[in-house]
Amino acid sequence: MEILKSLSIFVLAGLCEIGGGYLIWLWLKEEKPFWYGLIGAVILVAYGVIATWQSANFGRVYATYGGIFIAMALVWAWKVDGFKPDKYDVIGATVALVGVCIIIYAPRPA
Repeated sequence: MEILKSLSIFVLAGLCEIGGGYLIWLWLKEEKPFWYGLIGAVILVAYGVIATWQSANFGRVYATYGGIFIAMALVWAWKVDGFKPDKYDVIGATVALVGVCIIIYAPRPA
């Protein structure tokens, strides 16, 4: 159950970082209104807060989050921007996810 809670926090943080960053991207690169950037900034602050809900230390949490971000960014690009990941994108994201699961969830002596 602890792993499911942890994964949920990572996914929520990822949605906030990618969604907030995307809104800022739209504001600056696609000439959307200023309020896109403002809302994006607020969502990015929420990402920073949500990441602190993890029980592991900062280094492991952020290392793990990096790998989860890779996979989530590819899914976001596929579903929102119409970018189709190729087999190397999928292989790379899978390798990253396996690696970060080892980092965060491997049993360690107390």
